[in-house]
Amino acid sequence: MGARLFAWLQYLLPQHAISRLVGWLGRLEVPWARTALVRGFMAMFRIDMSEAAEPDPLAYASFNAFFTRALQPEARPMPTAAEALACPVDGRVSQCTDVEDGQLFQAKGFRYDLERLLGGPAPEALWDGSFATLYLAPYDYHRIHAPADGRLVEMRYLPGALFSVNGATVSAVPRLFARNERVACLFETDFGPMAVVLVGALNVGSIETTWAGEVAPGPDRQAAFWRYPQEGPGSVRLARGEELGRFNFGSTVIVILPQGGPRFAPAISAGRRVRLGETLAS
Repeated sequence: MGARLFAWLQYLLPQHAISRLVGWLGRLEVPWARTALVRGFMAMFRIDMSEAAEPDPLAYASFNAFFTRALQPEARPMPTAAEALACPVDGRVSQCTDVEDGQLFQAKGFRYDLERLLGGPAPEALWDGSFATLYLAPYDYHRIHAPADGRLVEMRYLPGALFSVNGATVSAVPRLFARNERVACLFETDFGPMAVVLVGALNVGSIETTWAGEVAPGPDRQAAFWRYPQEGPGSVRLARGEELGRFNFGSTVIVILPQGGPRFAPAISAGRRVRLGETLAS
């Protein structure tokens, strides 16, 4: 009952106005505001700064710069096996299972469409592939990295709602990941197509990618699609572990792998904490 009430209250909130306000506050470079926000956040979540490239939390120009801080290069080594896929984030596994005829499992009683999640046609190999939903809590590292070497084929910005993506809301709001604002990235890899979907949420000020900058929220919140050439100017290739993007405040990443491709590691199961760089699939 509590989870359902929490979810229904979110239907009534001005989700985008709240998120814009939070985003504005997070980018303030006024020293007293930055200091108050950072110290309050540190006290609430007991943030460990020992792995940060800049370990002094008050050295950042704004709260958002602190929140999206980089890690030391050696903090997250990649898998030793060349064929292994790397976990793209620090977070918690919400779901990890098969895609069934273009349907993804959200929570008990709830499934959602692959093509609705991706905002358009999905490569056929993903229709019966597998996926992992990875939730980033506020205290997690908030940059996203490439799970595997790949060439970006298409990026899609899909405007939508901004429900919270915590466990209570996921279990109460139907098709949540396919209705929230999101950026879907479709890659071509040695093992076939791969999708990495960055899902926005309440208080997420924006979603950025390393090749396009801030993508969400888009101008006038209209859907947008970008195709990328295979070679030459404008092409985008990422190596495994290379930074892909970041959330300006926390959310969820969904990684979708093709049928017959790498299989998720047995340890990547619902409820488990994961760290950037550990073996996601092989």
